[in-house]
This record gives sequence, C-alpha cells and structure tokens, in this order.
Amino acid sequence: MFSKTLKIVVTALIFISSTTVVSQTTKEITREWVAFFQEVAVKTDKKVKFKLRANLKTVGRKSNSAATLYARIDNKTEESGFRESVQDSVLNNPKWTPYEIEGHFDEAAEKLTFGAWVVSDGEFYFDNFELFFQKEGGNYEPVTIANPGFEEKVQNDNIPGWLQDVDKEKNIKKVKGYTFHSSDEAQNGKLAIVVRGDGVEHSQASNINAEEGFTPQIGTLVSMLNNLSNRVERVVKDLDIRQTDHLLDEKANRIGALIMHLAAAEKIYQNLTFKHRRFNKEEKEKWQTGLSLGEEAREEFKGKPITYYLDIYKEVRKKTIEELKKRNDEWLEQSWPGSTMNNHFAWFHVMEHQSSHLGQILMLKKRIPEEKNDIKLPEEKVNN
Repeated sequence: MFSKTLKIVVTALIFISSTTVVSQTTKEITREWVAFFQEVAVKTDKKVKFKLRANLKTVGRKSNSAATLYARIDNKTEESGFRESVQDSVLNNPKWTPYEIEGHFDEAAEKLTFGAWVVSDGEFYFDNFELFFQKEGGNYEPVTIANPGFEEKVQNDNIPGWLQDVDKEKNIKKVKGYTFHSSDEAQNGKLAIVVRGDGVEHSQASNINAEEGFTPQIGTLVSMLNNLSNRVERVVKDLDIRQTDHLLDEKANRIGALIMHLAAAEKIYQNLTFKHRRFNKEEKEKWQTGLSLGEEAREEFKGKPITYYLDIYKEVRKKTIEELKKRNDEWLEQSWPGSTMNNHFAWFHVMEHQSSHLGQILMLKKRIPEEKNDIKLPEEKVNN
C-alpha cells in the first residue's frame, strides 16, 4: 500500500517482510489467556514511528475478563524494545471502541509483533486492524497487513493471515476453553472476529491461595514457596551442562552452585525453625559449601547436569512441606531460642532469598555465550 515514491525511501530505510504460515499440528494446553498476532521483520538506520489501530468490543462474564490490543518490538540485542498494550475490559453496555498504540523502533530493531490477547470467559470482538509507519516528511503511510478486517472466514479455529502461539516443535498451542469464530457483528465491512472464552481454567501459577491440608496462613505460605520454586525450576530446567557450569568471571557463581545454595539455605532454616539448631557435623559436611559459596563451591559444583541440583532442591522442599503440615498458624508467631525473628519472618526470608537469587540466575543465563561449533576440516595431503 506504499506509494511508488515512498517505496524507494522505505527500501533505503526499512525492510518489511511478513511471516508466512506453514502446515502445523495442534497441541492443547491449559492457560487463562489466548492471543493472535502478526509479525513484521523491520530494519532501519534511524528512529521510525508507527501507529497500530483496531476496534474492540468486550462482553465479559468474569471480573478479570478483558481484551487487549498490543504491539512489541524485539531487538537484535538483549535490550528490550518498545512494548505497549491497551485494554478493553468488562462494560455494562459493550460497544465497539477504537484503540490506538503509538510506538517506535530504531536500528536495533529486528521484529514488530502486533495483535491482541484475551483473558477469561466472555466474547471478545475485533475488527479493522490498521498499521502505519511514519515517512520522512512526518506523514503516516499505511502498511499492508494480512486479513486486517477478518473478511476471510475462520477455518478450523484458525484465522487466515494471523498466527497463534507455537511451542518449540512449532505445534500450534490451542488453549482449552477458547475458540475463534467469524461474526457478522462487524464494526466495518461484513465480518469481524470473535474470540469466545467458555470454561477457561483460572491460572493457579499467578495466584496465591491457601493450599489445602494446611492451616490458612501456613497454606498461603506454602503457596508462595511453591510459586517461587516452580519459577526457579522453569528458568533453569532446560540448561545443558555447559550452560549450568558457565562462570561469568572468576568471582561469580555457576548457576548449578546457586541452585545448591538455595537448597542449603532452605535446609538451615528447616533446622532453625523445626529443630532449633544449626547444622551438626554431618550436615555441615554436606551443606556448608553450598551455603557459603565462594572458591570451594566453584570447584565442587561443576560437571553435573542441572537435574542433579534440581533433585536436591526438590527433596529439601518436600521436607519443608512435610514439616509445615505438622504445624499451625500460632507456630508462625513463635521463635526459637536466641532468635530475634519469628518463624513467619524466617520463612518469608527464605522466599525473599530465593527471589533475589532468581534474579541473579536470570542475569547469568542471559550472559551465557552462544556455543561455538567450530568445524575442523581435515588437512589435505599433497603428494610431491
């Protein structure tokens, strides 16, 4: 949709290519939200502004029902690019409402992703997507996007021209409870898209609730502990030994050692709050290096898969849960001999400690260099 004159400018400044869709299999997952989107590869030598527009209408059935328009820039570097979203939530009298996002990208940009996501049960309508890039004179020129008004009908729960989430094997992730449909309740043209959420399962991963089988406050404590440990595991579980053992510098800690440190710190607080003592000689030999870290830990904790450390971490957590199940909320207010903190604060500190090191692990993971695959060709023999 660019003019001929603009094409010359755009060719010099911005390279645009739409992502193509190939035949894919589907995989059903459970999640509280679903998205559809398009991707545009971008390349520029200067800052470029863009606008994304669409019309949304939400007929929500739950307190968190909402439809959201979003745009995100992914950079070639690790630095985050522009990202913004605008939300159309539950309305007493739902009606078509126009929304606009103004964004930008620069020479670091690699890809613009734009589209929408919805949360929870309801009917979520979308129509008339428009994308504009600013040209040198300051005016905005429309960019051609696939099926912007959804006049091409939904087929087999797929929206022509639009993408859905995929896993590592490129299987489309179909979210249980959500379906896509063409609708004649269009804002413009003959058709719109409606995403229906019916029986969408509430996400427990981002909610804190009292776990069953415990007194109320201890049940909430267990929920928070498990939320953090699950996040730690999710971040590291796919690391190979090279990544697990990567050392950022001579004073840093390996990720494997940090998982061992989390296990050792939780173990010492088990002893303090459940047994009212520190490590005995046997326990000290097993746990002190992980607790203290430093040079000894750098030497000891290497050459093992990430599962080695995660198994130890999970075994310690299993013991924590077993012991907390034996106690009640009154116990949280108690202390152990010589302590200035109560048991509740002690286990709050365990969570605080794990959250702190999770941030460290995320930073270290980002700094792991890509593996070099040097191929050494056989030397050619020259016959004299």
